[in-house]
Parts: sequence; structure tokens; C-alpha cells
Amino acid sequence: QLQASGGGSVQAGGSLRLSCEERGRPFRWFGMGWFRQAPGKDREFVATINWNGASLEYADSVKGRFTISRENAKNTVYLQMNSLKIEDTAVYYCAARIDGTIERPQDKWDYWGQGTQVTVSS
Repeated sequence: QLQASGGGSVQAGGSLRLSCEERGRPFRWFGMGWFRQAPGKDREFVATINWNGASLEYADSVKGRFTISRENAKNTVYLQMNSLKIEDTAVYYCAARIDGTIERPQDKWDYWGQGTQVTVSS
């Protein structure tokens, strides 16, 4: 089970760190990703990291502001979000790929966590 946390409300320009913990499955071998869904919009890719942290990818909209990382000893993946913008407001979801690689299309992911709300205000 993937358990996401760390969402909240923040002013534009602020920072938040999201966490997603895997409970019960072999996290260290999973590729991990973050996605988000803004009100009235489709869910979209945000960032992904492979099983050992050697490969990373980001959506253009967050590149340079967000950082994905993982701590296999804690079965946790993080999303550090800096310089937040109002348009970053969304429900953020973590996801896992069994084969350990990175992907962007949502249908390539095997497990999904529940979302955590991020609200950025002016």
C-alpha cells in the first residue's frame, strides 16, 4: 500500500515536501513517480525516479523547482516542491512500477496511492 502525505496550504513562492511510503511490498525494486490532478483537469505526470535513483525525469512545468528523491531504507519517495505557483494546486498522487524503471504514461504504472491535496494561494 502506498501512503502519501505532506500536502497542505502554502502561499505562492513557498515550499512543501510530499512523502509516499510503501507498506508491505518490496519498495527498493520499484520505479516511483508523482502525478497530479488539478480541478477540472486530467491527471498529469510530474516526476519519476528509477529503483536506484540513477534516472530521473520531470515535467517541463516543474523542472528546476521540484526534486524527486527516494530513501529505500525507509521505503519512501519524496517530492520537494519549491517556488510553488498557484497553478501547482492539485491533488498529488504517488505511483509504483514493479520493474523498477521510469515511465510517464499513467497506464504504465502498477500501484497507486491515495492523493494528498496541495493548495497554493496568492
